[in-house]
Amino acid sequence: MTIDWSWIADHTDDLTTLSVSHLQAALSAVFLGLLISLPLAVIAHRIRPLRGFLLGLSNVLFTIPSIAIFVLLLPVSGLTRTTTVIGLTIYTLVVLLRNTVEGLDSVPAKTKEAAKAMGTRPLRTLLTVELPLALPVIMAGVRIATVMSISLVSVATYIGDGGLGQLFTDGFQRNFPTPVIAGVVLTLLLALVADALLVALQYVLTPWTRKRGA
Repeated sequence: MTIDWSWIADHTDDLTTLSVSHLQAALSAVFLGLLISLPLAVIAHRIRPLRGFLLGLSNVLFTIPSIAIFVLLLPVSGLTRTTTVIGLTIYTLVVLLRNTVEGLDSVPAKTKEAAKAMGTRPLRTLLTVELPLALPVIMAGVRIATVMSISLVSVATYIGDGGLGQLFTDGFQRNFPTPVIAGVVLTLLLALVADALLVALQYVLTPWTRKRGA
């Protein structure tokens, strides 16, 4: 299997456009997944009877094949980027919801009691005490969800989207391996770079973990 480097040089603009489109779809899904999972995780953490239901529901949604989700969404949102983002968002929920719940569970009870004793309101305690202390666990979920979303965007090629996945289709249809290899390499690079940036972001946002490890 050989790589046609001249093809890559001639299609640099196309590769850049597809990479940006690929990343936008993945990050949009993770962002929406966070917006949905954070309040649901707080509910699951505070109201124990709902915990099993919410986590179980996210697990059930995760078992649906990705192509099936996109197909089921077609009558609602059509052959659009919206279908891709909604489908990917559904997959992020199982990771983001569970990690956020586990992160909130990891906050020591004595810490919350101290905040309550100081007269801190529940909402402020959540925002200034519980979520910051749960952040390392939440960020671990964000990293997994981001890498997973980047890898799944290509499946949306079946509905006319898919970012770098279009290179796979093009290469297979023409029996031309160069686009396929380029798509695989670029997808891996996007995942590695995104993960590295999230690690750096977590490092900046959680200075107390550095002091603890020193």
